[in-house]
Amino acid sequence: MDRTAESSPELDISVVVPVYNERENIEPLCRALHEVLADLGRPYEIILVDDGSTDGSWPELRRMAAELPRLRCLRLRRNFGQTAAMSAGIDASRGRIIVTLDADLQNEPADIPTLLAAMSPDVDVVSGWRRDRKDPFWTRRVPSMIANSLISRITGVPLHDYGCTLKAYRAEVLRAVRLYGEMHRFIPALASWVGARVVEVPVRHHPRRFGRSKYGLSRTLRVVLDLITVKYLLRYSHRPMQMFGRLGLLLGIPGLLLIAGMSLAHLSYLAFGTTLGAELIKRPFWLFTAGGLVLTGIEFIAIGLLAEVLNRTYHESQDRPIYAIRETVESAG
Repeated sequence: MDRTAESSPELDISVVVPVYNERENIEPLCRALHEVLADLGRPYEIILVDDGSTDGSWPELRRMAAELPRLRCLRLRRNFGQTAAMSAGIDASRGRIIVTLDADLQNEPADIPTLLAAMSPDVDVVSGWRRDRKDPFWTRRVPSMIANSLISRITGVPLHDYGCTLKAYRAEVLRAVRLYGEMHRFIPALASWVGARVVEVPVRHHPRRFGRSKYGLSRTLRVVLDLITVKYLLRYSHRPMQMFGRLGLLLGIPGLLLIAGMSLAHLSYLAFGTTLGAELIKRPFWLFTAGGLVLTGIEFIAIGLLAEVLNRTYHESQDRPIYAIRETVESAG
């Protein structure tokens, strides 16, 4: 699958929208997008990817494709996840600039011109920032603030709102980024790795009117695990020994010092009968238990990182997508 030759000189903007159980939002979203994009006076297309919806979203998408122009609807064979749905839409897009947003109408389609205006010749990614976010404070906003701070610090790409799907990308930059797992939220950081310049602009945010949110605290753990992977890919993918060697030294040197201390204590006990030496010899269990837990945790993280690298190698060497399309519907005009 060649992701480098998809752009069409006749299309300027491609809007990619992953859809999962958003039947009530589809019609108002499609009409709002058409209204905003038509006013720009630039050639565009709208690509909606149904990620295995079970609420009747696909029939609604087919109806919109029959009524509205410049609409392309892709239906995946099952629910592959938001990253896979976004990847399918990106692969199908033909515009020079790719705009992504959620289908829940919490993103404001009227903010798309703001993103495009910020994309000057030396800017490759414009990320939306939901400065006045309309989500529950403790369950959504607080975890998001912590995650954004952590991601910015670890990746070196400071953004207020990595979780905002409303973003604009130059197509050649976005297609150079391979997406797996839950990596869609890290696209700005991954794009910066290939030399893209990223800027952030405030965008509006609305409370959800229809349907149920697909996000929650359960995603926090996945974000943390993917963040470890991103950090590894950004800094150590070409020199893994720098990471694993440092971890080995971090654990190995204290371990050697501990063994040396235990040996000296044992010799002291044999030579002088010291109480400290006797106690250390009698009670090594807790020390070995703690060390074993630490080493086991490190091993699991290392195995996870190696599995991620093997997964990327497999997909890229086989050139296989992370999704499967069941059918495609396209507007007549």
